[in-house]
Amino acid sequence: MTELRKQVSVLMGTYNGARHIKEQLRSIAAQDYPHWTLTASDDGSSDGTLGILAGFQKEWGEGRLKVVKGPGMGFCRNFLGLAMRDRTGSDYFAWADQDDVWLPSKLGRALRLIAPYGEELPVLYCARTRITDASGLDQGLSPLRQTPPPGFSNAVIQSLAGANTMVFNRKARDLIAKGYHFEPVSHDWWAYQIVSGAGGMVVYDPNATVRYRQHGLNIIGSNNGLMAFLGRARRAWRNGLRAMNDRNFLALRALEGFLTAPNRETLEGVLSLRSKRNPLDIRRLIKRYNIFRRSPIQQAALYLGFMAQRV
Repeated sequence: MTELRKQVSVLMGTYNGARHIKEQLRSIAAQDYPHWTLTASDDGSSDGTLGILAGFQKEWGEGRLKVVKGPGMGFCRNFLGLAMRDRTGSDYFAWADQDDVWLPSKLGRALRLIAPYGEELPVLYCARTRITDASGLDQGLSPLRQTPPPGFSNAVIQSLAGANTMVFNRKARDLIAKGYHFEPVSHDWWAYQIVSGAGGMVVYDPNATVRYRQHGLNIIGSNNGLMAFLGRARRAWRNGLRAMNDRNFLALRALEGFLTAPNRETLEGVLSLRSKRNPLDIRRLIKRYNIFRRSPIQQAALYLGFMAQRV
């Protein structure tokens, strides 16, 4: 089997997605890379989602589309459960939300960028998105996060890209699936943390590959714009960020045997920072471990967050 015929397992979590899921399924069927199967894990839909999936399964065949019952424990466990339970023997895996629209080159582009790294190194691909409103009208691109390069010193404190853009190889899947037994905040942030922490390669594509629909019911919405930033800052100051980090750090500590030695040291450094109040100590440790967020204002907020013990 040549590189361009590697099998991709598309992993879709569904829950009451009848309004938009047809368009998403059609966009997956329209990919210019044809070697894929789709598993949909439904977390208890009460609308027409399961009926729509059954219709596409009849059209595509059960070998192309499989529908399973989700764990009923929220979106993160549903997606991580898909990664954990996969038995397809696929070479690559791609998460898919139920309400987006994939651009036709999404899978093919991702594979071209990650395949050269081979199969022995964990590799995670992610990309920008094109934001749309509920009706699909273009609202612009998600923030560009190409520099500094992705890495654990960023992942430990900040997510990078949406799971709806992510494609990863089997080595990365084996790591990501280990998070199912814990409670990381989200499957995309967890994937970035564990793959980079284990010394894997994170490939960030500055090109958009997904039309990311914003409709008011998104579990995790777009980060675009000043209001989105202020909303995140307000939640963080109310201790929301610290509670989220508690969950992520618990999972990372439990699996720290998979982290490289320098990244274990970085994790311990961040944990020690959370108890510091002296600005000079905080500045010294942030510099020592190269902990960074992706803009000057975000970095300044990180300093303040550590000083106020809100991170």
